[in-house]
Amino acid sequence: MKLHKLLTAGLCAALMATSPMLHASAARQTTRYFGDVDLDRSVGVSDLILLQKYLLGLQPITSEKAAICADVDQDGVVDIMDLAMLKRYVLNGTLIPVGSTVTPTETTTEPTEETTAPTQPPTTETTTEPTEPTTQAPTTEPPTTEATTTETPTTEPPATEAPTTERVTEPTEAGDFIDAPIYDLYGSMPSQGKANLVVFYVDFPDCPYTYEPSIEELTNYCFGTEDNTADPNYPFNTMHCFYNRSSKGALDLTGTVIRYTTQNEKSYYENDEYKIKLVEEIYKNLKSQYNFENYDADNDGYIDATLISVPKAAGDENWWPCAGQFAESLRADGKYVGHLIYGNAEVKSATDHVDFCSSYLHEMGHCMGLPDYYLYYSEDIIGMHGSAGSELMDADAYSDLGAFSKLMLGWYGENQVQVFDQNAGGTQTFSLANAQSDAGNCLILPCGTLDNNYFSEYMIIEYITEDGNNSRINQDYWWVFSVKPGIRIYHIYADVTVTRWYSYFTYENGSEESGGDDDGIRLIRLANDAEGGSVFTTGDVIDGSISGFHWYDANQGETVD
Repeated sequence: MKLHKLLTAGLCAALMATSPMLHASAARQTTRYFGDVDLDRSVGVSDLILLQKYLLGLQPITSEKAAICADVDQDGVVDIMDLAMLKRYVLNGTLIPVGSTVTPTETTTEPTEETTAPTQPPTTETTTEPTEPTTQAPTTEPPTTEATTTETPTTEPPATEAPTTERVTEPTEAGDFIDAPIYDLYGSMPSQGKANLVVFYVDFPDCPYTYEPSIEELTNYCFGTEDNTADPNYPFNTMHCFYNRSSKGALDLTGTVIRYTTQNEKSYYENDEYKIKLVEEIYKNLKSQYNFENYDADNDGYIDATLISVPKAAGDENWWPCAGQFAESLRADGKYVGHLIYGNAEVKSATDHVDFCSSYLHEMGHCMGLPDYYLYYSEDIIGMHGSAGSELMDADAYSDLGAFSKLMLGWYGENQVQVFDQNAGGTQTFSLANAQSDAGNCLILPCGTLDNNYFSEYMIIEYITEDGNNSRINQDYWWVFSVKPGIRIYHIYADVTVTRWYSYFTYENGSEESGGDDDGIRLIRLANDAEGGSVFTTGDVIDGSISGFHWYDANQGETVD
């Protein structure tokens, strides 16, 4: 679930079977600099022009990240002083990383570029037909009662590093990973390279946990790298391993788990919709024990993500798992609190942490910029049905992410994104490999010109199986969902709306532009959802007889052949 309309006060003030090794593109830089208004990771004349246009009211600043970069003097407001300072930076060639302890009035030398070592997915075995799958993953001050912490070290633990048990995949023709189109849209947690998650496992004086996992257990469930397929919780054995499999190693989830008991009883925090009091209390009371600036892996000025998990007994009304941008300009060790996840998906027992992992994996999808795919206005909330409909960002958070999600997150190699050439004529043949493997690829059928960031209308096709991250649905949830090997076709309309404050997918489910009834244009739907949403298999013909295998018309109907 995503918390909508959560804007940071700081932004409003400013703008008012085994797991592969990391192999992100070597060309991708993660450092951002004050003055880099166009987010090209450099500071120059183009940034001056954009900032001038903003101050004249001619052009908005398009994202939270750009807003932070535009506040060159770091006073919380974008004004003429920032423009003057930016001019000096351009003239002097000055680059100051966002989040740096160096003040904008000081001169600094250009830092070393941060890049990620390139490795590539394994060799793709291509075929013209799907093959049989093979198994592989308030303003009111709180009382002065002292906070209680349990099992927390007094010094900052080192960042979790991937151990040598992970395999290194051999370079192949798949190429480096594509840049993540969604990265500059509205997430604070990077989807490529290292992402650092702060996990607060929290209970209340009047609502403790029934089962109390140790810090070692929790750390393993979140960041463990041993990919044990025999674990009864597989593929949700660990959050790190799930994302490692899904991303083909592009995302390395690390972080720290901290145990905390609140100063006040549960009811004190429940009328605070965005849990501002709880977040402020936790960071205030733990700042002397932890250095939270270490949890901004992409150096964009934001802690990548904060997760607060509470007991299941806290109830669903106020603690149902959800995520969104934190609603206050709170800083911890110089970093803004970025996306916040909170929820009551607890670890049930020493042998059952499926709900804990699967629920928060879905919520971290929001932290990386993905919206919900399930429906907000229908009694049947499932966004996509049938054997092709399982997707982590839909109502069934027990499955892998699908082709559109992986495309947005940059989880394909450059040569794993195939595009149908409308002008080539004749017959074109494409091979689709198992989407639950490192060789997994996709095919795009564009409607007109395909946007460079894939922010346009198209069909995207993949070959899904019940392997890896899809393996648990048929085991435990077969009466609700199912996965069968076959071809899945999504109809995508990924138009982006840019406002003064932030950007978002125009037709994401629940948006005003979608008509408010789920019947008009949607960001994502199955081409054959009206027919039941089954996968296509050998011998099936896909043509205009399928209701959703059409483009949208001016009235938001799928009618254009």
